[in-house]
Amino acid sequence: MGKKGSKKADFTFIDLFAGIGGTRLGFESAGGQCVYTSEWDPHAQKTYEANFGELPDGDITKVSVSDIPDFDVLLAGFPCQPFSSIGKRAGFMHKTQGTLFYDVARILEAKRPKAFLLENVQGLLTHDKGNTMSTILEVLSELDYDVQYKLLNAADFGVPQMRKRVYIVGIDRHLKGIDPSTFVFPTGDPDHHADIGNFLESDVEGYTISEKLQKNYLFKLDDGRPKIITKETKGPTKTLVASYHKIQRLTGTFVKDGPTGLRLFTANECKALMGFPKDFKVPVSRTQMYHQFGNSVVVPVIKEIAKSVKPFVINGERHG
Repeated sequence: MGKKGSKKADFTFIDLFAGIGGTRLGFESAGGQCVYTSEWDPHAQKTYEANFGELPDGDITKVSVSDIPDFDVLLAGFPCQPFSSIGKRAGFMHKTQGTLFYDVARILEAKRPKAFLLENVQGLLTHDKGNTMSTILEVLSELDYDVQYKLLNAADFGVPQMRKRVYIVGIDRHLKGIDPSTFVFPTGDPDHHADIGNFLESDVEGYTISEKLQKNYLFKLDDGRPKIITKETKGPTKTLVASYHKIQRLTGTFVKDGPTGLRLFTANECKALMGFPKDFKVPVSRTQMYHQFGNSVVVPVIKEIAKSVKPFVINGERHG
């Protein structure tokens, strides 16, 4: 599925629960080639196809592993779901059945990639009193991967947004020529954060919030909500959420600009918040745009993780 006529890739990967392709962008930048994609949401599929020229496969639960080509790295931003209480039974099939993580596990077992990167919300660490995370780590270890995880903040990687996500990296324990336990996550630069004000556009029309909505809802209480930013605002802003289009006064961040004096983030500002390139195409409605960027990964974080994973993938040799 890679670009025709391109030079031979350094490694190959598959992109599961792909969203709009942020993880793919990060691993392509490290010299990887995507050989298979899965994403069930038709609106995300549309954006993915517009940017990569490929329509992702649909529901991963219906995909046979025999239909997935061989690859070196598995990438997945899987949903956070509780595991059944029958998890005491032996084997990952029983421990994870009925969840989408089960599909990650079955593909890892069948295809034995050299490495994987899984991404999830911060809440995964405490989900079901920590049982979900402990089961995930247990299963990945049972599958013979050396596994590490870390909570990283996107603001430490140059984007003007506070956004903490859990990243789980596993490297095949049986690769020759490397020591999987020496993998180290990138840390970014926690001492230098970007200013959101430097990324805001001026005199924007079409993203306005009506004066009536401002008066009757957003500013009905004098409690400092919602957060209003300008070109002078320093530091990163709050996390961009998938429900941003609902204009919520408690969680929203809005820009002082435009005909009514207040507006939503533009497409270009969303790209900047998430670290996507300016030429990234957005062929969907505004509601879908916010939903898709709000659910996406931050590309610069993935780029740095990809750089850290790459040496293990290209230097590690499979036995036999």
